[in-house]
Amino acid sequence: MANPYSGEVEITIDGKPYALKLTLGALAGLEQSLAEGSLVDLVQRFEAGRFSARDILALLAAGLEGGGHSLSAEELAQADIAAGPLGAARVAAQLLARSFSLPRPDA
Repeated sequence: MANPYSGEVEITIDGKPYALKLTLGALAGLEQSLAEGSLVDLVQRFEAGRFSARDILALLAAGLEGGGHSLSAEELAQADIAAGPLGAARVAAQLLARSFSLPRPDA
């Protein structure tokens, strides 16, 4: 089970739950892997609803890394994610939000 107070978000991949977390190292790797801009640009794309599938994949892969999981970005791209692409986008947005804000009581 993910702990929202430590910035974690849970995702189910191929039927297995994973706790994702963006550590400082995972954030640095994410920023390096972004096709355009910085983390601030990524946050702005999510806020405006202009994110791409590449953004979602990069965020989830970084979250897996930060959560201590060895699932690669290539494996993630081929995996079955619960709730499909929309579910993946929702989890990626939650992961980004929880990494830069305090959790709400209803989180």
